[in-house]
Amino acid sequence: MKNVMTEQLLERAADGIVRLTMNRPERRNALSSEMLDALVDALHRHAMDPGSRVVVLTGAGATFCAGGDVGGMSARHEMSFEERVEDMRQRHQAIQALLTFPKPLIARIKGAATGAGLCFALACDFRVAARSSRYGTAFARLAFSGDNGVTWLLSRIVGAAKARELLMLADLVGAEQALAFGMLTEVVDDDQLDESVDALASRLASGPTVALGYIKKNLEEVACLGFSDALMRETFHQVRCAQSADHKEAVAAFMEKRPVRFSGA
Repeated sequence: MKNVMTEQLLERAADGIVRLTMNRPERRNALSSEMLDALVDALHRHAMDPGSRVVVLTGAGATFCAGGDVGGMSARHEMSFEERVEDMRQRHQAIQALLTFPKPLIARIKGAATGAGLCFALACDFRVAARSSRYGTAFARLAFSGDNGVTWLLSRIVGAAKARELLMLADLVGAEQALAFGMLTEVVDDDQLDESVDALASRLASGPTVALGYIKKNLEEVACLGFSDALMRETFHQVRCAQSADHKEAVAAFMEKRPVRFSGA
């Protein structure tokens, strides 16, 4: 796969932890086609790289991500309906790549996460947020109904009634409110954000990567399966995990009464 190089997405990797930084701080990290293409490429590469065991997604500057680039929206007004649908389908590849990423994802959130930026945060497995951060769907403010899976994500995370409120009123909410709604994993003081994210990323990077990936797949699939089908999928995934090196290491460590050392394989 071609490596999409751009200054709009910064990439750094060490000790199994990959840090992807949306880098348009002058536009509050509004999503451009260039940034989205680079994000899709990076996620696909790290999904296949056994050395990559957890990804941290964040934004440069004072904001996580303000969503779509409003300044560029008028250029799409001249598109036909079919062209606009195809354009949106292409832009949705990034949220699909986040939702199907087979390893743990952490959103490190400061400032605002709004519109599609909120969707990107909600698509991650964990959301660690600065206490001063704020959240909003924003779509209704632009006379939009919502994209990037916001309806699906919010309904699953906060429930249908709260999703209706957040989408239709489009109010900004603070970190403590978002935590109470179930939108965030943890809220910390702003100066503790990096320490908290690093601790969680290190813990996940030392975990059983294969098993964590199948836990994610189980949770994704159960939404559209009956109980018997869910049991069958869990059976397949559990047997696959039983064949992993990490499972064998866990059993050996238990029998030998020593700390487990997962390799991610």
